[in-house]
Amino acid sequence: MSTIFEPRLLTAEEYGRLADDGRVTELVRGMIVELNRPFTSHGYLVYRVAMLLGQFVDQHRLGRIVTGDAGVVTQRDPDTVRGPDVAYYSYQRIPPGPLPDEYWPASPELVVEVRSKNDRWKDVLQKVAEYLSANVLTVAVIDPVPKRVHLYAADNEATIVNSTDLLTFPDVLPGFEVVVDRLFE
Repeated sequence: MSTIFEPRLLTAEEYGRLADDGRVTELVRGMIVELNRPFTSHGYLVYRVAMLLGQFVDQHRLGRIVTGDAGVVTQRDPDTVRGPDVAYYSYQRIPPGPLPDEYWPASPELVVEVRSKNDRWKDVLQKVAEYLSANVLTVAVIDPVPKRVHLYAADNEATIVNSTDLLTFPDVLPGFEVVVDRLFE
């Protein structure tokens, strides 16, 4: 008689306490999934977005910009922890003051993902759906090759903002605007 062992699923808290082994990973339905390390252009685009959003958020004292694939719990039981490229939390969701060394219980209002050339749209849209289901208000997916941004919100149809158009987040960051091409300078 043979015994089949089911893999043990990790919780978000167990995943967060694992030693850093240098791999880029996310927790998906309790299982660790390894991701490709992005190219230099991806990192630069993440920096540009974070810098432009950060300047606006800091100037108006609205909240915090988070980068570095800081974990966002998008699902529980089994747990999923995604690492968005850029996220914005208002002070209503994360009050001013010291941050705890754990995943924040509230989701960000805005998540920005930069699509790498090997990312399949099917997988990108799965992440978008997870973020929206976890109470993220707006998800922006930057597609570098055609230089455009796909915007998703739970109660609206997806919209596409092209390179010469203004990128805005009126429901999340009223007053913020930037021409999409500026992200790629």
